[in-house]
Amino acid sequence: MNNNLVTTDYVVFIIYFLIVSGYGYFIYRQRKKNEHDAKAFFLAEGTLTWWAIGASLIASNISAEQFIGMSGEGFFLGIAVAAYEWIAAIALIIVAVWFIPVYLKNKIYTMPQFLKTRYNESVALIMAIFWLFLYVFVNLTSILYLGAVAINGLTGGDYLHVIMIGLAVFALIISLGGMKVVAYTDVIQVAVLIFGGLVTTYIALTVVGEKFGVGANAIAGFNVLMEQAPEHFKMIIPKPTAESTQNEISKYLTFPGLASYVAGIWIINLNYWGCNQYITQRALGADLQTARTGILFAGLLKLMMPLIVMLPGIAAYVLYKGGHLPQLIGGKDGAYSAILTFLPTGLKGLSVAALTAAIVASLAGKVNSISTIFTLDIYAKYFKKGTEEKNLVLVGRSTVFIGMILAVLFTWNDLLGIGGEGGFTFIQKYTGFISPGVFAMFILGMFWKRTTGSAAIAGVLAGFLFSVFFNEMAPSLLGNDTFLYTAYPNGKGGFEIPFHICMGLSFFFTMAIMIVMSLAGPKVNPKAFELDKSMFKVSPSTLALIVITLLIIAALYVKFW
Repeated sequence: MNNNLVTTDYVVFIIYFLIVSGYGYFIYRQRKKNEHDAKAFFLAEGTLTWWAIGASLIASNISAEQFIGMSGEGFFLGIAVAAYEWIAAIALIIVAVWFIPVYLKNKIYTMPQFLKTRYNESVALIMAIFWLFLYVFVNLTSILYLGAVAINGLTGGDYLHVIMIGLAVFALIISLGGMKVVAYTDVIQVAVLIFGGLVTTYIALTVVGEKFGVGANAIAGFNVLMEQAPEHFKMIIPKPTAESTQNEISKYLTFPGLASYVAGIWIINLNYWGCNQYITQRALGADLQTARTGILFAGLLKLMMPLIVMLPGIAAYVLYKGGHLPQLIGGKDGAYSAILTFLPTGLKGLSVAALTAAIVASLAGKVNSISTIFTLDIYAKYFKKGTEEKNLVLVGRSTVFIGMILAVLFTWNDLLGIGGEGGFTFIQKYTGFISPGVFAMFILGMFWKRTTGSAAIAGVLAGFLFSVFFNEMAPSLLGNDTFLYTAYPNGKGGFEIPFHICMGLSFFFTMAIMIVMSLAGPKVNPKAFELDKSMFKVSPSTLALIVITLLIIAALYVKFW
């Protein structure tokens, strides 16, 4: 099978590029009169519609991390990895009903602003710096690396660095226009990635059907997957026993069965969707009903993502196992690229466009968040107070450019070792070092009036230290079996605790520290938010969306439990 793209594929890709760039320029020209308005640049002037909010959330979220990383985990784990997407839909319901009203009522525009308003400037500054480092050196770098590796594999050449620069430049073109350009071009991006992703999944299933002699039929191909890899269609990874192989242990370390649902996967999703700059910049400019509808629309879209990004990985596993996919370049993260080689001329170009759309949308969304945090929460407060809005927009654009340059430099030779353990696991694991402390700080800050600023500082630091302890030190210091957890051999000469369990333990002890410290303070913190029941009431249409989403999730879990 020839991996190289042909002229038709390049034509399809160029058409996609011109449509996105042209539409982005059109949106930019529409807001040209507000060229130097900081609110227009960072928050889209508060004019985003519900469908733009929902599509933009998905476009920024679905990236190479999912197309490449989650497909790789589909190859390795199977459908269990879909829990990230389906639990995310429930997390988005929680965010829409309970988190967003708190943000909107208190006019929160950035996450550091939330921390300053609820706690103090010290907490806000610490976390602003934390988020900037995380976004630049974990998120941007992983998106760039995984995306460039995938597209490079499809070209059949050695263009990794050229592709990396191309992706960065494309994202810069969109990002420099501000949040409105990012959000509305995301509508096209998400349409391309969903359509292209569905086409890829359909072709993958027909190839499976053809190779296993049941005909080039997608439904027949799916039935082959379930017959050939029944263990890949179970949502719960069984706990290892003394007879378990290292491969079975490695699966459990990545996704530890029911233990994931007790703690880790909820912390990942609620922290990501509820305490993340992505949400605030897209939803806070709108009124409550528009913001809620947009977020719930994103939740519905999340339900179909495993079909697009996980199922091709299972197809690659079955083809590989059956000898129909002789080579898998890059280990499990090469599964999606391997499937794309089966696509016919033209459709291969469409799938590359879908993959590029996912990568570029995520890069643009992330770098816009970096720009907003640095400009509004650091530059405007600590470098040049009272600066005019024209200067803020200039600084914002400069930050977009600098952030992308740093990401390219650190990705150039895979300095962070992203390719070592699989891109999806890399991001979840290392983001999880700060997720427990951050989520504890936000959840207590929103809903417990007694939480103090000193408890917040202690919480974020303790959350990080506990994460380091349980991930890196606990197995060797405490042994491989205690009353708190069981550590398993990781195939590298040592023992390891599943990182979902590490997050749960870190969150529990962090919450305990914050609660004890806050009990020593006043019964009501003067900076606590005012909450009332009316904030959390939902309209009939919102309730209907919630019920539909929950029914679909329930049906999926009944099918694959």
